[in-house]
Amino acid sequence: MDEQKIKVKVKRVLEDLDCLEKELSILFTSDEYIAELNQRYRGKEGPTDVLAFPMQDPMQDVANGFPETAMLGDVAISVDTALRDADDLKEPLERTIDRLLIHGILHLLGYDHEKSSVDSMLMTKEEERLLNFFWM
Repeated sequence: MDEQKIKVKVKRVLEDLDCLEKELSILFTSDEYIAELNQRYRGKEGPTDVLAFPMQDPMQDVANGFPETAMLGDVAISVDTALRDADDLKEPLERTIDRLLIHGILHLLGYDHEKSSVDSMLMTKEEERLLNFFWM
């Protein structure tokens, strides 16, 4: 993974989503550590591909007195799971990482594919649109 290349891609995604002035933390980690995070923060056993931790509830209304923060949040990606996903999907690891980064960023902005099939469809469509920046 090329750190500079990732920064350029994330900057482009944040710019498109009108979040360029926001800070974002990205952690690339192992299945073991992401499983700990998954248990601690979501109460779910085992590793997952990506976790997102927003610094502000995206559903809060800033106009009602909730301070807006410059920090968008944190995205954690399991490289172990990404490697398996890339192999299963027969796609380059770089594309899998790009997809997971976009997925995590969308979660930070309030997208939630687990709410309903409509929300899942909207999130998938936005992921594909953003991923096409780099892979068309």
